[in-house]
Amino acid sequence: MTGAADLSIWLALGAGMLSFLSPCTLPIFPAYLSYITGVSVKELQGSKDVKIRSKLLVHSVFFLIGVSLVFIGLGVGVSFLGSWIQGLMTGASGVLLQRVAGIFIIVMGLFVGGWLNIGAFMKEKRMKVTKKPVGYLGTIFVGVGFAAGWTPCIGPIFASILFLAASNPGQGTLYTIMYVIGFALPFLILTFFIGSSRWIVRYSGIIMKVGGVVMIIMGVLLFTGQLTRISEVLLDLVEDTWLGNLG
Repeated sequence: MTGAADLSIWLALGAGMLSFLSPCTLPIFPAYLSYITGVSVKELQGSKDVKIRSKLLVHSVFFLIGVSLVFIGLGVGVSFLGSWIQGLMTGASGVLLQRVAGIFIIVMGLFVGGWLNIGAFMKEKRMKVTKKPVGYLGTIFVGVGFAAGWTPCIGPIFASILFLAASNPGQGTLYTIMYVIGFALPFLILTFFIGSSRWIVRYSGIIMKVGGVVMIIMGVLLFTGQLTRISEVLLDLVEDTWLGNLG
């Protein structure tokens, strides 16, 4: 399972990036920065002041801490649940959980790509805070509220990671950590280059379709049990290429 786990870790990282670059998150990204820092969107996108950028980055880090508390906490809880279920059942339960996770990821891939409409995931359940609490603690609170809401884009993607964590409890926490890192990297990069987010928004729909296809392929491989074999082939290919270059 090592090869499969390695591939799943990279997929979890990509899932985090996909969540941030989705049409549900990226377009409102400047508004969130404005809300947590108190700086207007127009000033954010036009300013090159070092102090403002430093303020943006510091608040972004605290916002992501709040996001991480929720996402990683859920990952740890689901991993324990998956381990408990596998402990109660026979050895076949691991295969059963993987197949269930595979089916769920396929369905979510169809939804993320826009080929399937699921009403329950179209409803946003974000916490509404009219006035942000003062300081960095308040920014953490906003991050917790953001992560606690199941948006039409983030919900299905993160739910797929949770199903993956339940099917492989030993790596479940790591999957959610990698998901958070994947979400945080583009968040921090675009915070520094805030004016660059506009052109990415234009292609967010295409990004989601590509991400949906990847999720479907991942689900099929997980359901059929081919994920380990594919991972081993890729690992051997990388090792042969690396050793060949050294030689």
